[in-house]
Amino acid sequence: MVNWKADLDALVEETMAFARRIRVQPSMPRTIVEPNRIPPIDWNKSERAGIQARLANFRAHQRRFESEREDHAAAELKRMWASRS
Repeated sequence: MVNWKADLDALVEETMAFARRIRVQPSMPRTIVEPNRIPPIDWNKSERAGIQARLANFRAHQRRFESEREDHAAAELKRMWASRS
């Protein structure tokens, strides 16, 4: 019966030594981080502006496609007329 008490005392002493070692290590400095402050949003204007931006982007994309199609068609016609002669 005495042996388990000695083992228990040794375990407690080892655990206490471990806890003291952990407390001695310097902790990382704590910094206070301010949350990102989001400006108030006027949802009506924001949604309208977003829709207008997407619409302008869509129109520009369509113009680019149209221009590419016309350039391709002109190049094909030029190639076909050149092969005819």
